[in-house]
Amino acid sequence: MGRHSLREQLIEAAVAQFHTHGFNGAGVKDITDAAGAPKGSFYNHFPSKEALAVVALERYGAGRRIGELTAGPGDPLGRLREHFEFLRDEQIEFGYSRGCLIGTFATDIGDHSEAIRTAVRESLGRWSAALAAVLGQAQEAGQVNRGLDPEVMARFVLNAWEGTLISSRTDRSAAAFEPFFDMVFGRLLT
Repeated sequence: MGRHSLREQLIEAAVAQFHTHGFNGAGVKDITDAAGAPKGSFYNHFPSKEALAVVALERYGAGRRIGELTAGPGDPLGRLREHFEFLRDEQIEFGYSRGCLIGTFATDIGDHSEAIRTAVRESLGRWSAALAAVLGQAQEAGQVNRGLDPEVMARFVLNAWEGTLISSRTDRSAAAFEPFFDMVFGRLLT
């Protein structure tokens, strides 16, 4: 297999650096060093760190398995739970040091960059739409109360998840995940 292009190496390094250190904590030199690239080559591929952050956010979103929510195997509620279990397991694997890049950018730089704020809003919108779609499928399958609005539930679950990640990072513990799974899958979506 051939080596990734330098642009791809920069994107992969940026996702890891931004995910671990946030926008403000990851400098262009940190990203180029992690990519094994000379700092000067950065601007051959991206006009700014902000532009790279938007691409990194898109790449991060593509790795969240959002497409599997609506089209994956198994029943809808099972797919939804597996989605959040995957995200939980990833958080544990990284030692509670990363959280969600979308949430990190929303709090780190969203007030200072219209491009990043727009990318965050669009990312959350895609994720929420996928959650609403699978919740609608769960309602059709008789797994979830039909009286609940799937879009409202999706936003609530997404907001609860982002708060859960903040708690798990703060505590450096999996303890925050138990209330999330208990409340969402044991009470709200029963």
